[in-house]
Amino acid sequence: MPHTNALINATSPYLLQHAHNPVNWQAWSEELITQAKAEDKLILVSIGYAACHWCHVMEHESFEDEQVAAVMNENFVCIKVDREERPDVDHYYMSAVQLMGQQGGWPLNVIALPDGRPIWGGTYFPKETWVENLKTLAAFYKGKQSKAEEFATQLQQGIKQVSLMPEVETEVALSKELLQNGVDGWKKYFDYEEGGRAGAPKFPMPVNLDFLLYYGFMNSDEAVLDFVETTLLKMARGGIYDQVGGGFARYSVDEKWKVPHFEKMLYDNGQLISVYSKAWQHFKIEEFKTVVYETIAFVERELMDESGAFYSSLDADSEGEEGKFYVWKKAELQEVLGDEFPLFEEYYNVNGKGFWEHNNYILLRDISNEAFAEKQGLSLNQLEIKVGKWKYALLKARSKRIRPGLDDKTLTSWNALMLKGLADAYKAFGNEEFLCLAIKNAAFIEENLMKADGQLYHSWKNGITSIDGFLEDYALLIEAFLALYEVSGDEKWLVLSDKLMAYVFAHFYDKEVQLFYFNRFNADAVITNHFQKEDNVIPAANSVMANNLHRLYLIQGDPEFLETAKKMLQYITPHFTNYPMAYANWGTLLLKLTAPYFEVAVCGINSRLQLQKLQNGFYPHVLWAFTEKESEVPLLKDRFSHTTDLIYVCKNGACELPVEEVEEAAKKISIQ
Repeated sequence: MPHTNALINATSPYLLQHAHNPVNWQAWSEELITQAKAEDKLILVSIGYAACHWCHVMEHESFEDEQVAAVMNENFVCIKVDREERPDVDHYYMSAVQLMGQQGGWPLNVIALPDGRPIWGGTYFPKETWVENLKTLAAFYKGKQSKAEEFATQLQQGIKQVSLMPEVETEVALSKELLQNGVDGWKKYFDYEEGGRAGAPKFPMPVNLDFLLYYGFMNSDEAVLDFVETTLLKMARGGIYDQVGGGFARYSVDEKWKVPHFEKMLYDNGQLISVYSKAWQHFKIEEFKTVVYETIAFVERELMDESGAFYSSLDADSEGEEGKFYVWKKAELQEVLGDEFPLFEEYYNVNGKGFWEHNNYILLRDISNEAFAEKQGLSLNQLEIKVGKWKYALLKARSKRIRPGLDDKTLTSWNALMLKGLADAYKAFGNEEFLCLAIKNAAFIEENLMKADGQLYHSWKNGITSIDGFLEDYALLIEAFLALYEVSGDEKWLVLSDKLMAYVFAHFYDKEVQLFYFNRFNADAVITNHFQKEDNVIPAANSVMANNLHRLYLIQGDPEFLETAKKMLQYITPHFTNYPMAYANWGTLLLKLTAPYFEVAVCGINSRLQLQKLQNGFYPHVLWAFTEKESEVPLLKDRFSHTTDLIYVCKNGACELPVEEVEEAAKKISIQ
């Protein structure tokens, strides 16, 4: 490799991918801005992530090219950013590009003034266009500096407005009608045949599915419940799910969940483990259980560090080809499966339906095991044994292939999503291995990513922590620790949640606006801070915080937490009816506040067993807590008995007399 730039010292796999480009790349830092000002040089910021296909294409075409690099190095201070490491930088420049009227996406390439304020940007550019644009911009800056300055000032005002001015236009009361109107409007976009949002591409949106499952259950809305069931079944049977090794790809490019964009992200899989666990509790469909067990096995096998940390993602490409690791040629399948191939071929659609390109097949299913077994004259048990053997044989054969690239950095927020997934899976299935994995990961986070005062780091790799935590790290980790407290009964996780919450109030909360900033307060930062309010594939940090506040209010009895959560909701209620899919996690909080919601405290020596019996059904409207000894936690205080196991059913802090029988408690929390 003739070239090595400053990225060689980075820990991010995405930055390291560019460490031998002829471009003089540097990692994002506030010091670079000082350097650019001193040299009076424009800044070129290029943002992407390790599993991003078009990022690889642009690197190969432009950033590995000596002549292109010469133009970049001569005219710009060149900065490479991993968007997963720096979501704040990504948000700032993405807002700018969208305000310029451009389509956002990755790679995101922006030209900024020496002080970091953007003046031009876009996504992927073919080589000739890229060079032409760079030369034009460099000349424009030399000749018309005041014009560039004027544009940057206007754009910066726009960015500030979209980031920091969340006005409450009109106060809308919290009500069941608000939720119903939102969901009724949302139904127009449901694909009742294939699941997901109508049309292509199709993304598994776990936040939306989680809310809709809860909403459909609380309102006995069969249309919504059928839609959720269809979506989860079609995803589990489609090419977006790795039929051999478990785990989901990021999205499918078509409307039938067939052809995935093959990268696998920790954040999708962590959240989908949660959703499928809850869906199994409600629908009791065996396929959902299989998905949870296989996806956890995939994460443990391919995305887990021996320390207990989870890695970020697996690339779509291997050997330079998208999906090569996951697809199969017919001859190869015949060789691995021998006499079993004809039955396998029918089960996994190694036919026109599963055909993709270049004689490759994507394995997918279209009916239930029960229906397939009946069709083939097999018992369900016989079929399941066969399928297990097929998967084992193919996993073994696949393990000899060259693996996709691994992004082996550990992000606090994404680990928290996986941690919560494991807690939800344990709650649904009572499998001790899931709880052990969860505790191992939580202990890793506490030890490596958390300081004594509650401050978090965002990223860890090879024993090195970097980047101060963002609101999403705190919010999702509090949520995960509370979920772990609920299933383990270990008050340590509640104590850590309180500590994190205190830190967030001290360093992220705006008392006037009554929302939490995405970055810690820093008046000198180059990029504009913002309030993250819209839920996406990952829920908005503020919506997670509002739900956490509600939860902690019920456990700790602090009325201020409830007041804050309600005030945060005021920003969302005016928009929920028109755009519920962007506020689904806020919708979850609305449900908790407008429909029956219970706290169940189980106190006694056998409380863990009693709780497991109680949790057998689907109870999204219940917060659980248990203790096997005396406790100072307000919800449990003075309720422990050495002689009997007592179950307290409470609503908004007011508790009925305790009962001893699980069946009796179950009646009290039933909504039907």
